[in-house]
Amino acid sequence: MKKENMGFSGGGEANSLSCRVFEQLEEGILNGSILPGENLIELKLSAELGVSRTPVREAIRMLEQKGLVRLVPNKGAVVLGVDSKDLLDVYTIRSYIEGLASRWAAENITEARRKELREIVDLQEFYHLKSYQEQISEMDSRFHETIFSYCDSRTLQHMLRDLHHMIQRYRRQSIAETGRTEKAIAEHRLILEAICGGDGDEAERLTVIHINNAKENLVKLLAKENKGAAYGTSGAPS
Repeated sequence: MKKENMGFSGGGEANSLSCRVFEQLEEGILNGSILPGENLIELKLSAELGVSRTPVREAIRMLEQKGLVRLVPNKGAVVLGVDSKDLLDVYTIRSYIEGLASRWAAENITEARRKELREIVDLQEFYHLKSYQEQISEMDSRFHETIFSYCDSRTLQHMLRDLHHMIQRYRRQSIAETGRTEKAIAEHRLILEAICGGDGDEAERLTVIHINNAKENLVKLLAKENKGAAYGTSGAPS
């Protein structure tokens, strides 16, 4: 893990610092730089991050509450990460509630929002023509997050952002798969037109299809990963 001195000064900053340590460790687990099965050792992490053991201990407790680590006697905190069932569960949940977000976004659409959403999909199509995969992924996240914000529900927005954050690594890999990028952008365009037309029923229906297609692609990706692991190589795209 990259060393980062967080400037712990005690007192009222302890809770804030614990959250920052938690966020860094969570990010490492979700992006794959901290692997399942690794031990999170308080003393080692406190030295690497330049903080005392107290915020590290609190951060590990927060990770345990989120189900990302398990406390094992005589071993400490062992990373669980996100397994295949977790990923498929997230996509199933998304298919139910992300469709609702698109429905509400359509019901709350304004001219300014139409313009913003069109610009995002236009940019994604442009980056696809240029084969700029990183920017395509950024626009993919921005498209969904913008729809979340348009649904005008803080509760739903918070839930969906948490779900997307949990599967960020696999979403980037999935959209980079051969053939998926073009299909995903085309699906975004259809969802865009339904939302901009104020058609909540169609926006919801198309979003559910989009999520289910992404889930099917994820299943193929996981199968490739598992096959690669069986032969000692990575089947996932870089």
